[in-house]
Amino acid sequence: MQLHDLHPAEGSKKARKRVGRGNSAGQGTTAGRGTKGQLSRSGGGKGVGFEGGQTPLAMRLPKLPGFKNHNRVEYAPVNVSRLEKLYEDGETVDAESLLAKGVIKHDYIPVKVLGDGELTKKLTVKVDKVSASAKAKIEAAGGKVEQAC
Repeated sequence: MQLHDLHPAEGSKKARKRVGRGNSAGQGTTAGRGTKGQLSRSGGGKGVGFEGGQTPLAMRLPKLPGFKNHNRVEYAPVNVSRLEKLYEDGETVDAESLLAKGVIKHDYIPVKVLGDGELTKKLTVKVDKVSASAKAKIEAAGGKVEQAC
C-alpha cells in the first residue's frame, strides 16, 4: 500500500452545503436564512452579552469605587529578621544576593528592607529603599545603609 492509495471510507466524508449559489442548487435566494427578520440580515442577530431585553449583567453590577494609581511602585518587602537568618557578619545585602538566596523572585522589582525583627550582625545594605526603623536597627548593629546603584 502506498500513500496515494489511502482514501477515507465510503460515506464518511460529506460535501459542505454551498448556500447562496442559485435556486437550482437548493439553497438560493434566502440561502437558508428564512424570509425577513433580524437573523436574515447581514450582521443581524443579538450581540455578545444580550440577555433577551433584560438589563445586561455588566450594567446591573455596581461600579468600583476609587481609582488605581498607575504610577505606584510595588516593592518586594524583606524584613530585618530575614537578613539576620540568611547573612553572615560583614556581608553585603543587595538585589543579586537576595535573588541568589531565594528571598526575592526577580531582580527587576525594587527591594525595600523593613524593620520587623532584630538584627545583631554588621551588614552593608544596598537596596532601593529602607524604612526608618530598619535603618536604625542596621546602624545600631554596626552596619551601614547605602543607596543602590
